[in-house]
Amino acid sequence: MKILKIILLMMLVGQYASSQHIAKYAGEFLSIGVGGRALGLGGAYAALANDASAGYWNPAALARIDYPEAILMHDERFGSLENYDFGAVAIPYGTNATFGVSVMRLGVDGIPDTRDAGVDANGNPVPRDQYTNAVRIDESKITYFNSADWAMYFSYARRSASSLMYGFNLKVIRRTLAEYSATGIGFDVGMLYSPKNNWYVAVNAQDITTTLVAWSTGTNELISPTLKVGTTYFIELFGGRFAPTTDVDIRFENRQFASIAHLGPVSFDPHIGLEFDFKKSIALRVGYNDIKQLTLGAGIHLRKIDIDYSFAQFDETNNLGNTHRISLRLILQEERLARTKE
Repeated sequence: MKILKIILLMMLVGQYASSQHIAKYAGEFLSIGVGGRALGLGGAYAALANDASAGYWNPAALARIDYPEAILMHDERFGSLENYDFGAVAIPYGTNATFGVSVMRLGVDGIPDTRDAGVDANGNPVPRDQYTNAVRIDESKITYFNSADWAMYFSYARRSASSLMYGFNLKVIRRTLAEYSATGIGFDVGMLYSPKNNWYVAVNAQDITTTLVAWSTGTNELISPTLKVGTTYFIELFGGRFAPTTDVDIRFENRQFASIAHLGPVSFDPHIGLEFDFKKSIALRVGYNDIKQLTLGAGIHLRKIDIDYSFAQFDETNNLGNTHRISLRLILQEERLARTKE
């Protein structure tokens, strides 16, 4: 298909142009995932997405939306040490298009800064470049700073045929650490195709031209492309709908044993999920993600609100605690706001 060929060509060009400068894991915060529903499915959501969070998972899937909607998520990780927040809005336009905006923040707040708090034996301040000569810390001189990673997605999606949708993201990245900061701009291209009824195949090429993140220190990081390929199939059974779904993240960073599988410099990280939605009222979910976690989730569908919850447990020997994610989806399901019909 022509669109798929263009995606692959752009990824190869970006990878070739910057192959000597890519920083492995530079964009890791972008791969955590968003939305209680998706994360309850282990992050296997590229082909299943049908809400405002699709701007993150696969921008093409935003074309499924028929009413304006918004989604919010809050996640406290590692015993509340790290806060992760996400919000998105999506608005259908005309008969086939959709616009979306998504924002995420991953941050650790209130980090003690002792660089200017060192003193010598007489209580005199020790300059930063002589910090190793400090004999103690003057607690009254301790200040605090935040470490935060931000990403904003501007999305556009369009349905070009009854079985084909495509979409694009312009992605702006902002990272801060104390007085240092970095800015980057990237692009994603997605496609969603239905070969036959109830079967969907998705492709999302993230950071397709390689994303440059430039630090105020003069250091540059390059986020290499990731090709996310997914599929889902709907099965009507027991008065509800089963949706087995799977994604594979294909990376080109030579991760090798840090991935679930690899072939030379190319790594493969699968996500697997299963959802049972009973009469569009309550949903149960189970998944397995790319960091070998079993995930569980549940959702409740109200008239204009969906409430979704997911749970993941880290290895108890690491004492990292459990991760609970809750997201709210608000759908402005009113006829005057509905997508224009042909």
